[in-house]
Amino acid sequence: MYSYSLFFCNLAADKRNFMKKIHPLETALLPPPRFTYPFCYEPHPLCEAAVAEVCRYIESHPGIKRDADRGKMFGVLVVETGRKDKRGMPEIGFLATFSGLLKGGNNRGWFVPPVYDAQQADGVFKTREKEISAVNRLIDSIEHNTETLRLRREFAERREEERRAVERHKAVMERSKRLRDMIRMQHNIEPEVRSQLIRESQFQKAELKRIQKAHAAIVARAEDALRGIEERLAALRRQRREMSDSLQRWLFSQYEMLNARGEVKNIVDIFSDFRGALPPAAAGDCCAPKLLQYAYGNGLHPLCMAEFWWGESPQSEIRHHLAYYPSCRSRCLPILSWMMQGLEVDPNPQENDVSRELPIVYEDNNMWVVDKPSGMLSVPGKIRRESVFDILKAKCSDDTEPLVVHRLDMETSGLLIFAKNAETQKCLQRQFEQRLVEKRYVALVSPVPKEHTGTVSLPMRPNPLDRPRQIIDRKNGREAVTHYNIIGIDGDKARIALYPVTGRTHQLRVHCAHRDGLAAPIVGDALYGLPGSRLMLHCERITINSTDGKRLKLVSRVPF
Repeated sequence: MYSYSLFFCNLAADKRNFMKKIHPLETALLPPPRFTYPFCYEPHPLCEAAVAEVCRYIESHPGIKRDADRGKMFGVLVVETGRKDKRGMPEIGFLATFSGLLKGGNNRGWFVPPVYDAQQADGVFKTREKEISAVNRLIDSIEHNTETLRLRREFAERREEERRAVERHKAVMERSKRLRDMIRMQHNIEPEVRSQLIRESQFQKAELKRIQKAHAAIVARAEDALRGIEERLAALRRQRREMSDSLQRWLFSQYEMLNARGEVKNIVDIFSDFRGALPPAAAGDCCAPKLLQYAYGNGLHPLCMAEFWWGESPQSEIRHHLAYYPSCRSRCLPILSWMMQGLEVDPNPQENDVSRELPIVYEDNNMWVVDKPSGMLSVPGKIRRESVFDILKAKCSDDTEPLVVHRLDMETSGLLIFAKNAETQKCLQRQFEQRLVEKRYVALVSPVPKEHTGTVSLPMRPNPLDRPRQIIDRKNGREAVTHYNIIGIDGDKARIALYPVTGRTHQLRVHCAHRDGLAAPIVGDALYGLPGSRLMLHCERITINSTDGKRLKLVSRVPF
């Protein structure tokens, strides 16, 4: 018979566990009228107060701090608990969590739990993971087996012997051909000599075929001896991939995500409906989905949210201790778009239709050079905001439009070139490709770089899991080179001139901010530094050849 006392004990335990997750905020601050837009925001003071409490908690728990110091994203969600405080006002508290694992686990008592706990030792995920690990070990044992290594070595040696034998004979053939050509250049060659030269050429060609055939047979025997092992390895790798794909799909199906209306959808269906694709690894384990899931599941009303970085920056990315960051788009945009349904959410502050003046620095029959203000798009994008293209398009006839030559980030101001016809566009873009265009940017950075002049060379590539961020990748990144020199210092800030040799996306921003670059983020850089009134980066000078060969030196006033 079921024990009612045990039932009430479990209820009490659940309530105590719930109370451990929600932390009080003793404050007179008023909550915001709408929920935080998670992909572009300024943290609300209530979130800043909650973050201060999280920092105190981390500092007071050495084990957690040691792990967090290596670099970890944390998040807070300020909520209404549904109760009244002493003043009779709605009680406000906050939830906290971390991305991924902390101190080797994903369920730390003070923080909200994961949406699905895949770390249970005897759970389905860990059990199937062990099965995949067993296949991995089998593959590894076959790969490093003495017989496998011997057969692969023998196969490689026979291939190399074949290559060398063919190369040696081809070298003999080349020398003989040169000698025959010299003889043929002589006058009055005897017919018998001419026939002998032909027979020699034919013999050497036939001998090449014999050499190739003989070695091909030897190589084939070595390949046959190895084939069974390679086929077994290929089958095991297919099995491993199928097991891994199946487990990943099963895991994501366990992430049943709530929204503010109380509706449920798993992550596989969320991504399928949003992008028609499978979720990326670790989707659902970021801070924002975990926080909202716990709030919805426990009857808490979300008010505002923020995510911040603690500890050391990763080697490839740029993160700053205690800096706030937006939610990542690749993993979180589809999930949060679902989870925020039913919430009144702040509009995206980047989206507006405010028209602004666009100064034209230079114009002729073939091109425009404009002075783009910070905050204006170069070309139309995903957000609803006026672009340089839109403004210039209004100046064109119905059957023409401005043609892109190069671009500036939305936050970057300064000189930008558009062509009026395809021929000019190709001419100008060719100059960029051949590095014939001279560009000088001016930026305000902090702190002051250690070296006052120099070159930064750090290869870059996009971060597919957190676009539009770029990362440093010394193995697979594209070459990115920037020369620089300091032109002024004011306290802990330096005004620097930047001369990009290459033109990678966010190159100057990353080269300034990265610890292996200047280790001095551009002031106002919300992606790679700290947000401010604007990104203090301006394209001040461009020198380029016009289509008629005239060297144009164009200058714009630095607005900061």
